[in-house]
Amino acid sequence: MFDDSSDELVFGLWPFLKRILFLLIPFWVFLICWSANLSYFVSSIVAGLSVATIVFYEKYKLKQISANEDD
Repeated sequence: MFDDSSDELVFGLWPFLKRILFLLIPFWVFLICWSANLSYFVSSIVAGLSVATIVFYEKYKLKQISANEDD
């Protein structure tokens, strides 16, 4: 069985928050860019790139947890 430390992030709520954030953050970013009068193309590209921040956050926190466990 695999040990998935991501379940321990944000007091065990990370799997649920991650699913919600994958839906809401790109939508919010798209609306912010669109309201700033950017084109639909640029707004959609920026919204798509915002998904990567969720993945990078998770990897960063997992590295912190593994570094703390090694000490």
